[in-house]
Amino acid sequence: MSKEMEFFIFLLEQYAKYKNKTADVILKEWDELELTGSIYDMYEKYHIERLENAFEDIDKLINDKQSLI
Repeated sequence: MSKEMEFFIFLLEQYAKYKNKTADVILKEWDELELTGSIYDMYEKYHIERLENAFEDIDKLINDKQSLI
């Protein structure tokens, strides 16, 4: 497993905990909003920051996508 995938799984699990949801629910939400690939591709940025910064960025991505729906 790549370091990017390991971090993505870690980020997904921690974000789910932060949102008080399960990882499968969060992944489904990201998939429905077509954000999963974008979040995965942010490895270079997210893995060097505090997780809370990544969470804030993900929340913004979600809000931006939802406002378009």
